[in-house]
Amino acid sequence: MTPADLAAAILDAARAVLTERGLDASVLPGSTSVERPRNPEHGDYASTLALQVAKKVGANPRELATAIAGQLERVDGVKAAEVAGPGFLNIRLDPAAAGRLARVVVEAGHGYGRSTTLAGERINLEFVSANPTGPIHIGGVRWAAVGDALARLLRAVGAEVGTEYYFNDAGAQIDRFAKSLLAAAKGEPTPEDGYGGAYINDIARAVLAKRPDTLTTPDPQEIFRVEGIALMFNEIKESLAEFGVRFDRYFNEKDLHDRGELDTALDRLREQGHVYEAEGATWLRTTEFGDDKDRVLRKSDGSWTYFAADCAYYLDKRERGFDRAVLMLGADHHGYIGRMKAMAACFGDDPDRNLEILIGQMVNLVREGQPVRMSKRAGTVVTMEDLVDAIGVDAARYALARYSVDSPIDIDLDLWTRRSNDNPVFYVQYAHARIASLLRNAAELGITRGDDFDPGLLSHERENDLLKALGEFPGIVASAAELREPHRVARYLEELATAYHKFYEACRVLPRGDEEATDLTRARLWLVEATRTVFANGLDLLGVTAPERM
Repeated sequence: MTPADLAAAILDAARAVLTERGLDASVLPGSTSVERPRNPEHGDYASTLALQVAKKVGANPRELATAIAGQLERVDGVKAAEVAGPGFLNIRLDPAAAGRLARVVVEAGHGYGRSTTLAGERINLEFVSANPTGPIHIGGVRWAAVGDALARLLRAVGAEVGTEYYFNDAGAQIDRFAKSLLAAAKGEPTPEDGYGGAYINDIARAVLAKRPDTLTTPDPQEIFRVEGIALMFNEIKESLAEFGVRFDRYFNEKDLHDRGELDTALDRLREQGHVYEAEGATWLRTTEFGDDKDRVLRKSDGSWTYFAADCAYYLDKRERGFDRAVLMLGADHHGYIGRMKAMAACFGDDPDRNLEILIGQMVNLVREGQPVRMSKRAGTVVTMEDLVDAIGVDAARYALARYSVDSPIDIDLDLWTRRSNDNPVFYVQYAHARIASLLRNAAELGITRGDDFDPGLLSHERENDLLKALGEFPGIVASAAELREPHRVARYLEELATAYHKFYEACRVLPRGDEEATDLTRARLWLVEATRTVFANGLDLLGVTAPERM
């Protein structure tokens, strides 16, 4: 019996009690959930359903909980249901009901933990979106890890997700980039507002190798702009691919201009009645929807603002059929939330339904207790390449996805390269590798788990703890997707690793010496295989490998 099965049984029991008493069963929620009590002596699972609905039907919560408990004890697999406090329900499962979960997990395989919670919802997920003026810095790397994990999570709960990287090849930043390349090619100092670092020299040389005549052309800066951006962006794509991140679409801001989509967006906003002219410029009245000031769409000289492109890009996403646009932005973009939400409202959308903005905090690298600030290649920032070179892709992805994006993080490079249990990714991967080793040993001994097993044999306390941990996985996946918090999966996997290691130390799986395999051996092999499945599924959601050997 899974936690979801038990929750459904509790809901059915409550419905039967209310109906029998002539009370309004429509007050019951469409679904409910169960929790694991902090104190195992209180039972395997707990429910607060009676407390939630008693007042709505005019019943005493403890009396209602007692009636639900009596109904619930008739359910196959429920060993006991007890009432505590003002109306808490504490439930104990019989070993067979708990043990059957191992079969559920093994038979579901890669599908265990997946659901259809968001089936039918189309989500556009934009992340990283760094301009092609240099390698991806550490802040962008955080979004690469978290964004890719979030896309995997949303797909795991049934959403149709389109991942997108937005970039532009115009504007002041690109001009400074081109000037920097030109200066490097001429052997001149970096312009005062330009970009430094060895990568600028590398790209300048690459452009000259491709176009040896560049410096003798009428407009060498334009050649460096076009060719330099292409080279830089190809490098960014390659770095992301090596990091395990591939986008469904790379969207160029220039396309919005070329296709006239800024004019289309302006017309749409004008139709909604939120555009006005003042001081020779065209404005959007975003203050009507909570923004701190109205925003210029078109300047008095006729040029478009960046905000106008933001409007057109949002409309483009909605016109492509996405129900929700999710943007993942850096800490310095916190001020964008108000204006972007107001912009969505100006289009006639529900900003709480159709637009979601996540803000990520800073990442710092630390080695030997001291901050790592300088990149060998980029000069002023730490890049994806630096992080991967220091700790590897798996550790980097896990470390960046392990923390809530709301909080700044320090990544201790010494910790994340350590092959010990205080390194979280090693701790989790080692648990999976340990299981793989055990299963190889079983195969060498000619022992298989067979087609079936007696779930009632899995009655040891540590087996029960491990089964309860496995049962939590679908709920963890669902909540991590709903709350946009991949770190919940990482923290869960660490708890699962602890539960497995305790089980392994207390419950011998394979026979020693001349001992024969027993029904308990086979039952435990099912449990071990179920645990391996959940480790693999969880790590896959984070984009981290599940090694067979370490």
